Amino acid sequence: MQQYLYPIMVECLEEGGYYAECPMLQGCHVEGDTYAEVMENIEDAIKVILKSYQELNKELPEVPLLQGNTIVTSSIPVAAGAK
Repeated sequence: MQQYLYPIMVECLEEGGYYAECPMLQGCHVEGDTYAEVMENIEDAIKVILKSYQELNKELPEVPLLQGNTIVTSSIPVAAGAK
């Protein structure tokens, strides 16, 4: 099975929790109470949308193919400092 690298954006919500979206896939956005939860939710959402693309015989958006021992890095929000 081929794996592709879909870019996502994650942001902290003022009311707590996180919001994530995949700008390459229209309508692909989720929320989660924790960073881990929002990452799991966005992965699930991407999979559902890609499955619907395949079922409708729509061409998938072009993204880089992950090969070999590719390491993907990203930034995560970390609160630090005095209270």
